[in-house]
Amino acid sequence: MSESIIKNKSFELAISGVNFYKSLVSDKKEFVMSKQFLRSITSIGANVREALNAQSKADFIHKLSISQKECDESMYWLELLKETNYISNDEFKTIYPECEEVLKIIRSIILTSKENS
Repeated sequence: MSESIIKNKSFELAISGVNFYKSLVSDKKEFVMSKQFLRSITSIGANVREALNAQSKADFIHKLSISQKECDESMYWLELLKETNYISNDEFKTIYPECEEVLKIIRSIILTSKENS
């Protein structure tokens, strides 16, 4: 059950991230950090999908661990964009909580998977 939740949530986050990226590029004319953000935010769901097709429990945990790192990296880029005034606090609040939610779910799945190994 939680696997389908994370599959859906990570995909929704990627959509939010792509739209956020588009506004950064078109409205703010920011190209460097926004590209890094786009790569990391879309990688979360891609690695979740890989994890769901894992060949073993260890492979599953490994792929989800990559998703966890990518999610944390996405949050870093958002924090940096906010602190350098490329995005407002309101813009930050539109996507950052979604990242936090996905990160918590991924961490929970990883911990549960490790306990059940």
